[in-house]
Amino acid sequence: MALVTTERLEIVPLSDGQMLTLIDIEQDPEMRQAYTEMRELALTHPENRLWYTAWQMRLRGTQEAVGDLCFKGLSPEGIVEIGYGMYPAYEGRGFMTEAVKAMVLWASRQPGVREIQAETDPGNRASQRVLEKAGFRPNGITGAEGPRFTWIK
Repeated sequence: MALVTTERLEIVPLSDGQMLTLIDIEQDPEMRQAYTEMRELALTHPENRLWYTAWQMRLRGTQEAVGDLCFKGLSPEGIVEIGYGMYPAYEGRGFMTEAVKAMVLWASRQPGVREIQAETDPGNRASQRVLEKAGFRPNGITGAEGPRFTWIK
């Protein structure tokens, strides 16, 4: 099993069964649909499931979940997009920056990865700061969710 660790976190990919549980407990219909699509892609592409499943961020020691992140597949051009969310009770403590930095480093070391991208809501300055602290820079493109950022290997 893949495992990424930081000073305070363990970041682990969810199994297909854990993805079902996540889907079942998710209250936001948009996120439920996103998790459902991610699970279907992980099942359809088992050789690349780490690029489709959700990764749970847990506090080291207690294993308490603080949020999750994911990649949105690996393109033939070597581009992956990272997405992430933090549970409100854990916001503002630097966990997300710590996790994104670690996952970008992990992703950059995987075969075929050339570039990592992210997209944020235009008004979500906290998310943009996470990306900037993790080494991403605006690339001048606006996607469906807002401005895009790029981290190049």
